[in-house]
Amino acid sequence: MTTTLAPEPKTTTPTSSPLPASTGLEPAARIPAGPDAPEVTTSEPGTHAGPPALLVEHVTKRFSVDRKKAPVQAIDDVSLRIERGEILGILGANGSGKSTLIRLVSGLLTLDTGKVEVFGHDIERDELAVKRLINRVSVDAAFFKKLSPMENLLFAARLYGLDGKAAREQTKAILGRLGISESRLGRPVEQMSRGMQQKVAIARALLTSPTLLLLDEPTTGLDPRSKLDVQAFIEEVNEAHDATIVLTTHDLAEAERLCDRITILDGGRVVAEDTPDGLKHLVAERYGKAPTLESVFMTFTGRSLDEDVEEDGDND
Repeated sequence: MTTTLAPEPKTTTPTSSPLPASTGLEPAARIPAGPDAPEVTTSEPGTHAGPPALLVEHVTKRFSVDRKKAPVQAIDDVSLRIERGEILGILGANGSGKSTLIRLVSGLLTLDTGKVEVFGHDIERDELAVKRLINRVSVDAAFFKKLSPMENLLFAARLYGLDGKAAREQTKAILGRLGISESRLGRPVEQMSRGMQQKVAIARALLTSPTLLLLDEPTTGLDPRSKLDVQAFIEEVNEAHDATIVLTTHDLAEAERLCDRITILDGGRVVAEDTPDGLKHLVAERYGKAPTLESVFMTFTGRSLDEDVEEDGDND
């Protein structure tokens, strides 16, 4: 059964024409979009064998940044359903809640309300089981800077109980696929470029063969060649290992290339969700806009992708 999430854009008069359909997502049948915005509606869910790879139901998260001010609503009643093997892209302007959502799913932040399940495991009740299934790469990779890439990855392998010899060979293979030669594996990470460090972070995440891979702007700051290397490797991991991937990105071309479906966040809420082609068709047919993801983004958020949301607090 197909699904489309799409409210009216902020600057366009609503029409009654039907929305195009997409595939895979099966959230709740109705998601409130706030008192000053239309409701986001979805079609009836389809049938899939087994639990979804990721289920997010009515999740909210607030941050208190000043006792004299009201809490910042970073995530506002978000629901998502992602089936195994899908690549879901999450787009939003700076401050829209993308990274906060990734941190909630990965367990780095606690939920205020709602629930998150990974292959049927509740992230709060079944924390250890979930950690075996997921891994995360953020835009700001953290390492032991004085250690080499090999030492960092072998340390991660030990934490996950992986065999040292097998992990060493796998490290060489993954880094080689990402364009990092064996001659660089012994250098301290602090001597490597930003792009090389990000490739090491991706290799570290893939070393544990996660079933659900959370990529939070993994190619930000990479040179064009490195970005293409990483994108090709993401496709390879998805196809060869049936990995489910959630990708946040500021690169619309990257989202169009990699993602089966795209969810757009604005103010911590889901404002549109469909396949890339479905979203482009929607803005062209319903709103008379150019059939591009740039038009889609501007239509549903009213801002450019790199425009900051004026809120007190970091909820990107």
